[in-house]
Amino acid sequence: ILQAEERLLLARTEFIQRVSDTVLNQLLDKLLERGVFSDEEMKSARTKSTADKARDVIDSVRRKGSEASSFLIAALCQLDPLLRALGFIF
Repeated sequence: ILQAEERLLLARTEFIQRVSDTVLNQLLDKLLERGVFSDEEMKSARTKSTADKARDVIDSVRRKGSEASSFLIAALCQLDPLLRALGFIF
């Protein structure tokens, strides 16, 4: 069974191509609320283009380990049912 960080790495390109700016901003809010991202990390990510923001989110969370990665996967599936329906990550 793949660890959550490995699942994010495997899904990285598709995530960057498919995720919307709206969903990314909602993910950033959830990551801040959970303490996965600091205020500085969130502010930095919000200034980037959609693709760069997606890269920043998935790579930063992946480096923070399994718990953070699992939280991102769960939050993403909650916020974007289309990605979940397409089999994204799972």
